[in-house]
Amino acid sequence: MLALSLDLSVVALAWQATYLFRLGFERWFTARPVYDGWVLLGLVGIYALVFWGLRVPKGMWRFSGFGEIQRLAVACLIAGLVGATLVLMAHLRAVPRAVLTLHPLFTLMLLAMMRMGYRMLYEQMRSRISGSAQERRRALVLGAGDAGRLLVAGIQHQQGWVVVGFLDDAPEKRGARVAGLPVLGALPDAGRIVEVQGVTHVIVALPAAALAERRRALDIAAGTGLPVLTVPSGAELLAGRRVNEVRDIEPEDLLGREPVQLDEGGISETISGKVVLVTGAGGSIGSELCRQIARYGPRSIVLYELSEYALYAIEQTLAESFPHLPLVRVIGDVKDLDHLRACFVRHRPQLVFHAAAFKHVPLMEESDNSAACIRNNTLGTYNAALAAAEVGVQRFVLISTDKAVNPTNVMGATKRAAEMALVALAKRHQGTRFMAVRFGNVLGSSGSVIPKFKEQIARGGPLTVTHPDIIRYFMTIPEAARLVIQAAAIGESGQVLVLDMGEPVRIADLARQMIRMSGHSTDDVRIEYTGLRPGEKLFEELLADQETSLPTACTGVRVARLVDDGAGERVLDDLARLDASRPRALLGRWLGPEFHAPLTES
Repeated sequence: MLALSLDLSVVALAWQATYLFRLGFERWFTARPVYDGWVLLGLVGIYALVFWGLRVPKGMWRFSGFGEIQRLAVACLIAGLVGATLVLMAHLRAVPRAVLTLHPLFTLMLLAMMRMGYRMLYEQMRSRISGSAQERRRALVLGAGDAGRLLVAGIQHQQGWVVVGFLDDAPEKRGARVAGLPVLGALPDAGRIVEVQGVTHVIVALPAAALAERRRALDIAAGTGLPVLTVPSGAELLAGRRVNEVRDIEPEDLLGREPVQLDEGGISETISGKVVLVTGAGGSIGSELCRQIARYGPRSIVLYELSEYALYAIEQTLAESFPHLPLVRVIGDVKDLDHLRACFVRHRPQLVFHAAAFKHVPLMEESDNSAACIRNNTLGTYNAALAAAEVGVQRFVLISTDKAVNPTNVMGATKRAAEMALVALAKRHQGTRFMAVRFGNVLGSSGSVIPKFKEQIARGGPLTVTHPDIIRYFMTIPEAARLVIQAAAIGESGQVLVLDMGEPVRIADLARQMIRMSGHSTDDVRIEYTGLRPGEKLFEELLADQETSLPTACTGVRVARLVDDGAGERVLDDLARLDASRPRALLGRWLGPEFHAPLTES
């Protein structure tokens, strides 16, 4: 109301200034009609209605800029036209036409000068007090619950942060104050509030909300066009992060699902007190498997990894988080059967997770790499499984992929052949339970689309997407690891278990969401379509044409019923005397019509 009163005072002052400009100092009072005061009063009323309708009084003067001047120009133009029209319709001919024409312009000039003067004074005073004329980060918090209150308490006194208030959908919180700050409205009011409050960042503080509610809040926040931050999720808070440690929006926030309820007792019984060996222990999936396994109290974890740095990194991580857990660090290659056998004999693992694999589809399509992919993905699985069977490992779990279903590329075909070999080994060595677990793309894993998009956004684009209609299944690394461990606890020998991947995601839509969450638009950071790469599908499948699946006790895991045509025995026979000189022909021999890629060698 104070801002509106000041603006209307300026309207009246501009009326006097316009008369002075038109009639001169000698006549600016004497030449006016007797009803001039009533005309001015009517104009002030018209300006008040227009200003209120266009929310001019809601603007924060210390953030006035070109956008605010535009709003004032529109308001003055509308009010001036309406006022002049009414004066002319009332036949008030004594009011000079030039005054009616120039008054909106004078009003606009004075309103803009008042706001710019206030902003200059504010920044000068702020500079004297704090040494900086800028409030670098002004935040609007979505969510006025406990998380929002703790967030404000944590960041209010951090340099550069100013929280303007909250938005919350709860009716009882409207108009209330939380942590000394006002609840300014409901979540859909974000677009209006950020404009009038000069907000630079939107923080979503709803860690305990249902997934659908969090997604809605993120969509509303992204619609403001500002950078969006969030507080740690419930799982992150349990892991030790603090609620005031705001972070950027991750794809997990956009694509995550409601957490699957795991059989913690069954998993603990499977792992507790056991020696667990993980191949590819330093990779994206392998390292998260190690972290999840460590929570269930194994006797020790054998970290089997080819990369020296990756092995060092996961050992350091586990040693810091689980200082009393015995770790065995082994640099080894799954293509080396003798080394695997020696390692298994020495450490006698009871549970093995085989995560070592080549997984970059276009790279494995190149002729120089296809044979290496067979040796690593298929022969490596055979070697690890054979070494496990020879020492009486209780359970052996192969990490497979949805690309193994009706494969159109070498990488997928090698993983499908590995599944077939595992099923055949289960018949030969019944003392060990052999099982494979299939799932789709893992958010944030090495070589995945998410890290690439982040790098491209940081460079200003473009984001490269192979096809407008390409879709993929996604799950987070921790979710994938937990479900793999769950599958190990419930799976039977010879089974291929399929993880529930939820709804598929269009990659182009994911790219647009990531651009919006970073505070950009697709005009600033464009999307470029590059065409499908060799061996790439528009969509992935979790079951082959001839397969069906059955539910298990865990809602996130199903069992694929495979057709046993004896092909697995053929794979085992060939692996025992492997000749990978013609890799595509070899994969075609193993998979037959399942392998849809050309059989001619490059």
